[in-house]
Amino acid sequence: MAAPLIQTVDLRKSYSLGDVTVHALRGVDLTVDAGSFVAVVGASGSGKSTFMNIMGLLDRPTSGRYLLEGEDVSGFDRDRRAVLRNRKIGFVFQSFNLLPRTSALENVELPLLYNGRGRSAQQRHQTARAMLEAVGLGSRAEHTPGQLSGGQQQRVAVARALVNDPELLLADEPTGNLDSRTSVEIMDILQRLNREKGITVVLITHEHDIAEYAHRVITFRDGRVTSDRLVEARRQAAAELLALPPLEAADGAA
Repeated sequence: MAAPLIQTVDLRKSYSLGDVTVHALRGVDLTVDAGSFVAVVGASGSGKSTFMNIMGLLDRPTSGRYLLEGEDVSGFDRDRRAVLRNRKIGFVFQSFNLLPRTSALENVELPLLYNGRGRSAQQRHQTARAMLEAVGLGSRAEHTPGQLSGGQQQRVAVARALVNDPELLLADEPTGNLDSRTSVEIMDILQRLNREKGITVVLITHEHDIAEYAHRVITFRDGRVTSDRLVEARRQAAAELLALPPLEAADGAA
């Protein structure tokens, strides 16, 4: 039987703030199988963002183990984490984090410069354009972020997260700055990436209605997992609400 994509064993993280020790994670045991769509919910200070930072190799636990594809990466130094992160993990953030004076195409192309796979400039350009087409923004490739709506900027961020063909997509409050309809559009894209391309998605959110788009909802409170449940009737955003075309055909959507 194949090992889970993600496994944590007694994962703990503490911070020292002067004379006070903050226990952000207090012994988290979880597994996430490849191809899953998991939502992690909880109030501010619950530990969900700390958990995501460790999953994304942006931070290391104080103690415990984090296994990625069966390999214990808990003690990896900064350079080893950076290489692994660039090759296996994509990130989508609430604030988009796009370069403001750079085209959508160039924003998506940027991670390809750091992955060490030796692509030519033409290959990087073609790969980035294909990712923009996959999220329905092929016709907006030359637009800067300031010329795009919030939803379009988040689509660019999703394309950038996918450009290195990651096995794991971490989405940290990806709908936090979007209106309700645009939030549904972004969640539809994440659903279809998971369903059609098999990408494992871990979504961090405080919005319980957004969490219901996942297969599984894990609730954090005070650094511990307090609930872990399957979603019985997964919310569907595609045909009945948006009638969007398949990812491969989508182009130029607003």
